[in-house]
Amino acid sequence: MQGIPIRHLASEALGTGLLVVTVVGSGIMAERLTDDVALQLLCNALPTGAILVVLITALGPVSGAHFNPAVTLAFLIRREISGLHALAFAITQVAGGVSGTFLAHLMFAQPVIQASTTVRTGGAMWLAEAVAAFGLVLVILAGIRQRPEAVPWLVGLFIGAAYWFTSSTSFANPAVAIARGFTDSFSGIRPLDVPGFVAAELVGAVVAGLFAHWLFARDNASAGS
Repeated sequence: MQGIPIRHLASEALGTGLLVVTVVGSGIMAERLTDDVALQLLCNALPTGAILVVLITALGPVSGAHFNPAVTLAFLIRREISGLHALAFAITQVAGGVSGTFLAHLMFAQPVIQASTTVRTGGAMWLAEAVAAFGLVLVILAGIRQRPEAVPWLVGLFIGAAYWFTSSTSFANPAVAIARGFTDSFSGIRPLDVPGFVAAELVGAVVAGLFAHWLFARDNASAGS
């Protein structure tokens, strides 16, 4: 797209794709290795947290390593990215995420295109997704301000923890939620339930962006004086 470096879009597509490959692939592997659901969740959570550290460290200098339309929305609200740039990022992230699901299926010799049958819906899960997205965006914004070099670890650790303290297992990412609608495996979500997750994640991101602006307002004023 005009005015947006192709390498930025490539970074966002690659990062989101590899994130989803990890989420879906580790979920499939977990199902093959054990019937213990708690152990399956652990096998899914650890690689996801780890790959986030890797991807943000490696690709952050290129595109900022959003890999998440909710994160991009937060930066749009803060006027740190243009509307066109944000839209391009979101489209690229979703495309990369869906491609990641297909790649995971190919690696495990599964049908490439699937539709999940896993029901994930209801007020408790929507609240969990709002909380997960709120926490993720707040951690990112606080980390950028306080210790930028620690952001990859902060994000990886937060998501790893949120797998366990949220009832939704912390998707916290509209692109990932959409991508997971295309896999009928451990990490899947029924396509009918995806819009509720996406809406909750975007609300959580908006609230986090506004809250962070208020929370650091005094520090911002002090820095400018």
